Amino acid sequence: MTAQFGEHLRYQGEDMTMATEPLEDYFALGGERPSSGSLCTALWRGYLGSWEIVGNRLYLVGLNSSPFGDEPIPLERLFPGYGDRVFAHWYSGTLRVPQGRQLVYVHMGYASTYERDLMLQIERGVLRGTWVRHNAQGAGDSALHGRGSTS
Repeated sequence: MTAQFGEHLRYQGEDMTMATEPLEDYFALGGERPSSGSLCTALWRGYLGSWEIVGNRLYLVGLNSSPFGDEPIPLERLFPGYGDRVFAHWYSGTLRVPQGRQLVYVHMGYASTYERDLMLQIERGVLRGTWVRHNAQGAGDSALHGRGSTS
């Protein structure tokens, strides 16, 4: 599989790219997957989500079937009656946000290694904790720093 386009995330006033796909958990529960008119090997899932964390809550705020932003998918199609943002109550897991310089490129999924990863622990759509994983070039292990709670 080709390296994939990451989901967009707005967190603490900054725009970031995630190496996590929270909407896939919704589809696994039986949610309707959007049909994609275009095929891009770097976007096998057929959509690109835009997310934000506001008040420690994770929201889906946009969908696009193109990495270039020119083929929007109305949220109303997947979530009737939710308006312009959807609380991600279905998602529990860790959002990985690669940061810094790319150390190792891997032509598959989100397997490339960056200097560090911001990790955001989400439980039923609510941010419960954050930490930073520092990745050493060529080392098999990573160091965890700043593990903490948002409460």
